[in-house]
Amino acid sequence: MSKIPQVKEFDGLPVVTAEKMKYLDKKASQEYGVASGTLMENAGRAVAEAALKFAAGEIGKQSSALSVVVCCGKGNNGGDGLVAARYIKQAGVAVKVFILPPKETGYGELVVKNLQAAKEAGVPVELTQKEDLEKLSAAFASADLLLDALLGVSAVGKPTGPVHRVIQLMNKSGRPIIAVDLPSGLSPDTGHHSGVFIIARLTLTLGFAKTGLMAAHARPNTGEIKVLPIGYPAALIEEARG
Repeated sequence: MSKIPQVKEFDGLPVVTAEKMKYLDKKASQEYGVASGTLMENAGRAVAEAALKFAAGEIGKQSSALSVVVCCGKGNNGGDGLVAARYIKQAGVAVKVFILPPKETGYGELVVKNLQAAKEAGVPVELTQKEDLEKLSAAFASADLLLDALLGVSAVGKPTGPVHRVIQLMNKSGRPIIAVDLPSGLSPDTGHHSGVFIIARLTLTLGFAKTGLMAAHARPNTGEIKVLPIGYPAALIEEARG
């Protein structure tokens, strides 16, 4: 079994496992009254701001000249990506979303809500259907920047099906990729992968850095790592140090 890196702190904040992250998210809403939807809204807005800053500094393009493609999964990481796309659109950027089809039970409540909000804000959204994935190549080729919001801390095992191909096409595009929370395909706990993973220029990890991002072997795939505050109460942050 792969070891979990024993790094306790990054950017002055605690480093957490996937299990602890889920526990803290639950505690934020149940005990501190910070709704999950508020955390997602804060996360997406922070991702959008950091992505635009990256574009200005690293690509040399301001909002009006920028083209961004956001690839969203079917879970809450995809929800974060949808919120980010909405704020990127509000900044005057040409942005497009490709989202994986829902599970048989449909998307979760927050994804449904933010999918609708993105569409109402004028963000073009397309399903990434298995039979027409190759058109993604053209969309990626014409973009300046890609956002990876495919898989979050709840994902386990090797990415399969359409998400597998989306990851391959994103990497193959040669465009700079920003990972939302962690590069899809990397273990949030160990930083290892099973052969299918995003190679990011920048990882915008949400709330707290994840232990897997701290592993030396993960660094070629994470690029620069930045922790984005998303509204956790100070008391909860202190508790996370325990």
